[in-house]
Amino acid sequence: MHPTSLHRTLQGLGVLSALGVLVACSTLPSTAVAPLKAATGASLAQCEALASKLQLPHTRIESAASVAAGAIKQGDKAVPAHCLVKGRMHERKGSDGRDYAMGFEMRLPVAWNGRFYYQGNGGLDGAVVPALGALGGGPLTGALMQGFAVISSDAGHSGPQTTVFGLEPQARLDYGYQAVEKLTPMAKQLIAGAYGKGPDRSYIGGCSNGGRHAMVAAARVGDQYDGYLVGAPGYRLPYAALAQIWGAQQWAPLATPGATVKNPLNPNGTLPDLASAFTTKERQTVAKAIADKCDALDGAKDDMVQATQTCQATFNVKTDVATCTGERNGACLTTAQKEVVARVFGGAHTADGQRIYASFPYDTGVAGANWGTWKFVDSLIRDPLAIGTIFSVPPAPVKPLEENVTQRLAMFSATNDTYRESGWSLMTPPGEANPANMAALRARGAKVVMYHGVSDAIFSADDTRQWVERLNRANANPGSDFARYFPVPGMNHCSMGPAADQFDLLGPLVQWVEQGVAPQAVVASVRGAGNAGGVNTELPADWSAQRTRPLCAYPTVATYKGSGSLEDASSFSCK
Repeated sequence: MHPTSLHRTLQGLGVLSALGVLVACSTLPSTAVAPLKAATGASLAQCEALASKLQLPHTRIESAASVAAGAIKQGDKAVPAHCLVKGRMHERKGSDGRDYAMGFEMRLPVAWNGRFYYQGNGGLDGAVVPALGALGGGPLTGALMQGFAVISSDAGHSGPQTTVFGLEPQARLDYGYQAVEKLTPMAKQLIAGAYGKGPDRSYIGGCSNGGRHAMVAAARVGDQYDGYLVGAPGYRLPYAALAQIWGAQQWAPLATPGATVKNPLNPNGTLPDLASAFTTKERQTVAKAIADKCDALDGAKDDMVQATQTCQATFNVKTDVATCTGERNGACLTTAQKEVVARVFGGAHTADGQRIYASFPYDTGVAGANWGTWKFVDSLIRDPLAIGTIFSVPPAPVKPLEENVTQRLAMFSATNDTYRESGWSLMTPPGEANPANMAALRARGAKVVMYHGVSDAIFSADDTRQWVERLNRANANPGSDFARYFPVPGMNHCSMGPAADQFDLLGPLVQWVEQGVAPQAVVASVRGAGNAGGVNTELPADWSAQRTRPLCAYPTVATYKGSGSLEDASSFSCK
């Protein structure tokens, strides 16, 4: 973090109106920083001519084309007319002989709201995802639809399913943080060239690795953005991935000997069937046991556990799940299974007790398919690839079921003559262990809104909660006037699970930044039958297809008022 740069004013950009999604809100406490000036819009006079008009440093504009209103839809909503600009930045020949560049696209609305949104994409990046400003969960809305100018990039390499770029030192750095640093000023210059003015307010957001990009931007280029929308952030991604390897080693002794499943990254390959250690039916049994102990803690028996923290103190997998006395039949767990489940949820650690990553909260989403895929499949393929090629110095293959996690842990902080920045340094927000470093960002008037599925299997909701709590202990978030966290009960990684996983937190973030109205409760809806954003097939059959719930700012909990429909958010309040 650079405190001097954090005090510089920025030519930001912005968002749309709040769309009426706030259930309740609160004005900022008297000690809070005054809101930043609201963005003002402009109209785009020309599109196709931008391809030849724009002359930007280190940038080649490949095309500019008009997109008519309604040509693209998010859910059942028509995306407004806009200009699609495609280009490449910092084209180069890598030290490995491969061609590299930061591929990007920008979508510039004809009717612009004066705001800019950097769309942080997930996973390994490597592809220019359409710059619609996706906000996580189902596509209720997006930044482009709300009037933002939006950029999306591949973070400096191509190939979303490969980690070979991690062997090239500069490509590592671009993926880690430099792509955002380089693309941000270019995008603002492009906007100024298109509209005759730069953005008034700027926002960055994404889920998973996109959430990590947003947190890294807050720490490294805090003068460039006014609002940060942080979803399920893998801000300690190397350690979360290593925790997956450790977890695979815990499941393996319980798995059916010799049983295999197909490798989704290799049609001719197979993987050990780790899911046989904790089957779908057994996970459903655990989910039911969690609900039996914790569902009513929020005042309503509705198959949703809102009181997450109270539940952690209430539920005990060893005593609250039936113990098998004979063969495993899905309705019970063996004593050995209970020991492993408790260890995995308790968090990965080395043989000598050094913690590798955070614990995971018990929640009903443990039965979700996404949960199982991350724990039992990706732990054997995606995580080993990323660890071996991107996060380790020197790069070295990972054999997940045989890996010495203590030795690998040391490779995350190592450097050498080729890789002069460690995997920890290039992937993690500088100073994340000292949240007081966020004080300068707060003083400038910037805001952070975070959300995380409580049943996320790869990046733990506990890790996000603990970051906010460290911020509070450092007195860098008095009265929650700088950062607010919205846990999403039941939700898996960024979506799915038995959850109300469709919501818009960008509108409330804009209101907070530009009007001083802090979000306390935001309406979330399920994606039941007929949902234009795509149906969530993991919803219980007895839920209304239109069920809504308030997402409540931590530490408040969505609590039943005692009367009213259990399908309606208005029957709940944040307490």
